[in-house]
Amino acid sequence: MTPPHLRRYDSVLETVGWTPLIRLGRVGAGIRTPVFGKAEYANPGASVKDRIGLAIIEDAEQRGELKPGGTIVEGTSGNTGVGLAIAASLKGYRCIFTMPDKMSQEKVRLLKAYGAEVVITPTAVPPDHPDNYVMKAKQIVRETPGAILANQFYNEINPAAHYATTGPEIWQQTEGRVTHLVAAAGTGGTVSGAGKYLKEKNPKIRVIAGDPIGSLYTHYHSARTLSQGHPYKVEGIGGDKIPSTIWFDWIDEFRQVPDRTSFTMARRLAREEGILVGGSAGLNVWLALEIAREVDDADALVVTILCDTGERYLSKLFNDEWMQENQMLETPRTTVEQLLERRPANAPDLVSVAPAAAVRQALNLMNTWGVSQIPVLDNGVSVGGLIEGTLMTRALAQPSLLDRPVRELMEAPFPEVEAATAIDRVGSMLTRESPAALVSKEGKLIGIVSRYDVLQQMIGR
Repeated sequence: MTPPHLRRYDSVLETVGWTPLIRLGRVGAGIRTPVFGKAEYANPGASVKDRIGLAIIEDAEQRGELKPGGTIVEGTSGNTGVGLAIAASLKGYRCIFTMPDKMSQEKVRLLKAYGAEVVITPTAVPPDHPDNYVMKAKQIVRETPGAILANQFYNEINPAAHYATTGPEIWQQTEGRVTHLVAAAGTGGTVSGAGKYLKEKNPKIRVIAGDPIGSLYTHYHSARTLSQGHPYKVEGIGGDKIPSTIWFDWIDEFRQVPDRTSFTMARRLAREEGILVGGSAGLNVWLALEIAREVDDADALVVTILCDTGERYLSKLFNDEWMQENQMLETPRTTVEQLLERRPANAPDLVSVAPAAAVRQALNLMNTWGVSQIPVLDNGVSVGGLIEGTLMTRALAQPSLLDRPVRELMEAPFPEVEAATAIDRVGSMLTRESPAALVSKEGKLIGIVSRYDVLQQMIGR
């Protein structure tokens, strides 16, 4: 194998690009069409946006807009800011970035680590609102002498940089065998620029853009009219406006993917492929696998973009509490069998009596084992139930009942549930009249759970 870095570099900027192309064989197991991910997290700033940072700055310098000691301003989800900040740090420019408040704290701290200033703006505002992160960036440019707006959503250098680098790399790395490019659109620079290059090399290549549900891009691509969008959780992709950096004519199709699906795939990539990436890459991979299943051709080759490192989302999509709070992850469900396993070690599996047992014996068993209800079993089959409160009330009013068989005082049998039943489903079955449920497994009764047991589980005790 040829080592990837055989020469020395004069600066970190020379290490941008030529990121690895990695087969996603585990999450894609059973799919005939191979799927490869281009590992953009291998860039020095750990994202695909490193490719446009230097290009935008050098273009502004060449046009005379950015002069020594100047300031670079941008509305960014974080990654473009990193790419710009890396280049700016070597060239001596000041950076100010505006960012929506839905972005992770890791991204904010990262930008500050490179010396950038960060202004946080609200997410849930219209695109033309003064507090929108793009509008706020434009305001800062107007108020700051010597400042320029990187303008990644309307700067043609953005897709041009991917046309010059990302597309040719994919073509060469696949030896021209690539048949599908799948990449979500934020500014649209990656999918547009790389897609244009690949289609010029082979017009049969299909370019599919992923889009989070809530973004306007999918509807606009098909209808060329704006629709009503709504907030979503995946960072850095989709949009509430149409940027000029999306070259729609070079994109064959847009498909929308739910946040939860994107986050789940990103977590799978970490655990199954050893690849730690963000939610946008999760969306890309999920959609790439869907395309690969539909194509079902071993000779086809799908390439997708692994946009950035998952280390920027440790407090979000890789945080179980955040995922559960945002309904992106199922809350772990305790089964009745698991609840039974928490019984004291010396307690019997199931305290019960036979129909012929005396009421006195039943009350003694309840007292001995600290239970408030026991089933009446006849050859292992539940034929009735005894509830301590009801039994004591009747015995106190008529003491002679203590020596009567329980079959004369027993109530209806307790309901039965399978051992694998979730606790939250059992709670609704239990009432004052039927305060417990018998638990069965493989046709055999293995225990009983009461309203008290279920309530203790629900409150976390």
